[in-house]
Amino acid sequence: MTSVVAVDLGKTGCRAMLWNTADSSRAVSSVAGAPGLAAPDGVAAARSAVRAAVGPLLRESGGARPDAVLVGAAGAASAPAAARSLVAALLADLPVREAAVTSDAVTAHAGALGGRAGVVLAIGTGSVAVGIGADGTYARVDGWGPLLGDDGGGARIGTAGLRAALRAHDGRGPATALLDAAAGRFGDLERLPARVGRDGNPARTAASFAPEVARAADAGDAVASAIVRDAAADLAETALAAAGRITAGGGPLPMAVTGGLTGLGPALTAPLTAALTGSGLPLRLTSPLGDPLDGARLLALDRATPHASLVVRVRRTTASPPPSTPATPPASA
Repeated sequence: MTSVVAVDLGKTGCRAMLWNTADSSRAVSSVAGAPGLAAPDGVAAARSAVRAAVGPLLRESGGARPDAVLVGAAGAASAPAAARSLVAALLADLPVREAAVTSDAVTAHAGALGGRAGVVLAIGTGSVAVGIGADGTYARVDGWGPLLGDDGGGARIGTAGLRAALRAHDGRGPATALLDAAAGRFGDLERLPARVGRDGNPARTAASFAPEVARAADAGDAVASAIVRDAAADLAETALAAAGRITAGGGPLPMAVTGGLTGLGPALTAPLTAALTGSGLPLRLTSPLGDPLDGARLLALDRATPHASLVVRVRRTTASPPPSTPATPPASA
């Protein structure tokens, strides 16, 4: 191979990387994301986002014709037919010999563990654990959204902190520094419900309060400390459930924790690490080796990873020559 295109297609952003295999050089571009392949217009939106992200890279490279493109797309795991449709669209749009699509959770896993079997716990606004065994066994635990799951994630921590603040405000709960922290961030607590729902994404707004909960916990606030400890226990339960459903193929099972919530620091990571290492399972905690773009690049280049069965690949036939430039989007896209 001379070059490959790797794409990380999420619901808020789409990043593309053109990787030159000869000198390991890379060029990256970013555009807005797509609503996910399971959405009613998911394939068309994904096609448009990928084209917008990849097109400039190919033009700036002087018309490169990469060997392959691999897209890690949100929603691909629950919409296999849409994933196959996106593969066909990629072959129609891009001058590549092979197109491939998988879940963005799979590319994140491959990037974090360097293509090895193991478990990746991703914690941000939500939370999900993905386990992939040496035999290709796939286990996804939680990631059910803020209403039904995402236990231990940022939205859950932030919501618990705001609830504690309101309970203290009402006199129904113990005094806590979270009361002043909530007022300082959101203003008049009588108007807090409207503030949390104002931008149409209450989970994200609630998650923005999670760092305040962690800071209060670090300062010794008992209420905040209990919230963060409970979150760590929930996250450990999620990761261990995934670990229990796969096999490493010999030796301890690698496990990495990724995502923005790791930035909360020891208030969360210390009890989480303690719960994982004290579980009795043969685990080996490791720092993430790369991000989802690295994972997409790795899977585009290597078919021998445990992730292979989770990737939809189609190679161009000689009867369908590749386009010289990305196709113009259809009016419906």
